[in-house]
Amino acid sequence: MIPVNRHRIWQLVADAGLIALAWYLAFTLRFDRGVPPYYETLFRRTILIVIGIKLVVFVLAGFYDRWWRYVSIRDMWAAARGVTAASLVAGLTVYFFSPVAQVRLPRSVAIMDWLLLLGLVAGSRLLARTVIERPGMNLVARGKEVLVVGAGDAGQLVIRELQRNRLGFTPIGLIDDDPRKKNLRVHGVRVLGSTDDLPHILRDNRPDEVLIALPSASGKARHRIVTITRDHNVPVKTLPGLYELISGESDLAAQIRPVQVEDVLGREPVEVDLRQTAAYVRDQTVLVTGAGGSIGSELCRQIARLGPQRLVLVDQGETPLFEIERELVDERGFAASVPVLADCGSRTKMRQVFDRYKPAVVFHAAAYKHVALLEANPLESVRNNVLATRVVADAAIDFGARRFVLVSTDKAVNPKTVYGHSKALCEWIVEACGARGDITTRFVAVRFGNVLGSSGSVIPIFRRQIAKGGPVTVTHPEMMRYFMTMPEAASLVIQASAIGGRGDVFVLDMGEPVRIIDLAMQMIRLSGKEPERDIEIEIVGARPGEKLHEGLFGEGETAVATSHPKIMRVSGPIVDARWLEDELADLEGLVRGGETLEVVSRLSSMMRTPRLLEAREPVRWEEEDTLSGQKLS
Repeated sequence: MIPVNRHRIWQLVADAGLIALAWYLAFTLRFDRGVPPYYETLFRRTILIVIGIKLVVFVLAGFYDRWWRYVSIRDMWAAARGVTAASLVAGLTVYFFSPVAQVRLPRSVAIMDWLLLLGLVAGSRLLARTVIERPGMNLVARGKEVLVVGAGDAGQLVIRELQRNRLGFTPIGLIDDDPRKKNLRVHGVRVLGSTDDLPHILRDNRPDEVLIALPSASGKARHRIVTITRDHNVPVKTLPGLYELISGESDLAAQIRPVQVEDVLGREPVEVDLRQTAAYVRDQTVLVTGAGGSIGSELCRQIARLGPQRLVLVDQGETPLFEIERELVDERGFAASVPVLADCGSRTKMRQVFDRYKPAVVFHAAAYKHVALLEANPLESVRNNVLATRVVADAAIDFGARRFVLVSTDKAVNPKTVYGHSKALCEWIVEACGARGDITTRFVAVRFGNVLGSSGSVIPIFRRQIAKGGPVTVTHPEMMRYFMTMPEAASLVIQASAIGGRGDVFVLDMGEPVRIIDLAMQMIRLSGKEPERDIEIEIVGARPGEKLHEGLFGEGETAVATSHPKIMRVSGPIVDARWLEDELADLEGLVRGGETLEVVSRLSSMMRTPRLLEAREPVRWEEEDTLSGQKLS
């Protein structure tokens, strides 16, 4: 079957005309005083043969596997090779099998035909791309006029996408803070000035939209641009941040989206070289509990890119487990994923899973996390968070896992709620296991604050309230929280896990805390409305046990720097492992007996009067990082 579809027939017809023109001009230019009759006869009898031969060679050379509008330097070299081969085959055929007796094709005609056809084929494709891409020569409607902020690599890619794909936008100018770029042209589009010049550029040019093409820009820089554009009533869109850009669609244009609050929170982007620091994952079997959850699913996405031999996905939720497994296999091409529908609190089931797959690395992200819900269901909080963590940790030890990583939270610091108590106990389990000298499994806990956009977090709630027209409910005007994006949190968890291993608790640098009421106002403004005028903000009061300010370090804890500037190690006393084991056994009995009040009382008692030991010696990073094959200090 000829690999030319109906959408490319016009290209084949155009090339047929170019072949005929080159053949005609070669004869005409060869003879100054007109083509002799016998050569004119040769031309007439061979032109269809030449067209047929050359088109067949063009098809075989893949000329019609691409659009002319996307022609590149590599395509031009391929075209040159194809034209050369076609001219050689056609010329030799006509020369040795001439349809006119005693008349052979002049070699000069064959050479001129080759040069002419090469110029016509290359020129036609370059002309097509020029006509389609240049804003001043575009034959289609210009559509919306857009200013692109950022003349770097991302900005250049955006300009080309807009010019190529006819997305209904015409780039009319670029904004860049590099003074050396001012008045330069990128794909024909001029750099008009810097972000300081943006107000008068918006007034002078009156674009329909502004597009931020700065994937590595800080939230503060994005917020400044958004504020200026909003003051001039110009809609603004953005490319996602570096984490989303790397893991998202291959089509750059498909990733252009409205600015979201995650883009303007002011955090500086964190640079993480996962491929260098996560060598302990490569070619290993990795198990992730809570694989269908917000953090668990993002861990799976990032681990899949690091080349594990197999990724075991454990979750007790059927639908989220199905969705992440299908995403990894169908969308990301990672077929070595094994979905396991299981409650990780079941000791029998988890031992079966560990016995079958023998994971070398375990990321324990499974947990109930909604504070108010767990206040009403303390037995499930202890069962699913505390006891399940002990079950998975014991299985990791018994079946020789090399590394166990607990995903923790800032709610474990000086806890005031059942959820906070349960996560503090999970950290204690990691510390106690890590302090054991009779095991080879390395234990690490990673503690961080709120994750933007995770299920049940404040941002999705605010979005729903804004979509309904309000009111947006805030518990307290001084309520503040730390925030981090899901991709950033997951990548730092993976990196922190490469450090230490003696029951260390690591804390991620969350930047500056954000007032929840400021977050609500930003989200309302990003939706195109004004707080209090269009959408009301209602103060509803803090919930039981809810703290106005969350901390990342508890009483008696201090921060110790690590090799990564955004990861700190907690230094402080650790819990007595024997005392903890006894307490956990009592808790398990109370949960089995359904003793809700006793469980809550015991949790509070454990938090008030824990039996602690002296702080460990600081970790020697050179010794602790042998799994990844490098020294981090």
